[in-house]
Amino acid sequence: MSGFARREQLVSVGRSLFAEKGFGATSVEEIAARAKVSKPVIYEHFGGKEGLYAVIVDREVQALITSLQSSLESSERPRLILENATLGLLDYIERNTDGFRVLVRDAPSDRTAGSFSSIMGDVATRVEHIIAEQFKRSDFDTTWSPLYAQMLVGLIAQVGQWWLDDRRMKKDEVAAHVVNLIWNGQRGLR
Repeated sequence: MSGFARREQLVSVGRSLFAEKGFGATSVEEIAARAKVSKPVIYEHFGGKEGLYAVIVDREVQALITSLQSSLESSERPRLILENATLGLLDYIERNTDGFRVLVRDAPSDRTAGSFSSIMGDVATRVEHIIAEQFKRSDFDTTWSPLYAQMLVGLIAQVGQWWLDDRRMKKDEVAAHVVNLIWNGQRGLR
């Protein structure tokens, strides 16, 4: 196996184990055993479990941000942007289930950058201006837009975690319900 192929194999095995067990409960020995290599091979390619985890998280963060960014830029209409962002996250979860599980599971305690909450915080920052524009049109205080952006992204992310384990509803239905609640509020549900 070439060095590149071995590295990709270790990333795949690591992603699967970290998704299943979390960072803390996964050992270098388990990764090596599942990949059918010796422990030094993992150290050679990644410097250890932390290095492998960092590569996996970096790849997943990039995939998630790419998915969400394209959905945020897909329309001028705020409701459609909201719907597309919800679908973008659910699409990512559907295509990258193990990767999403890695992002939402426990991370090394010394690694705050790249954690799911910091990723979602970054996404929320990117949608603040959209919410601020909508607030201006509705004569709401635009200084509330950071709070509402955090609430919006947090809600979608939490629903995404739930949907990951409970797939009784279709992705489009979940997105429609999220948008309905956010857009119409509880009193105006349609």
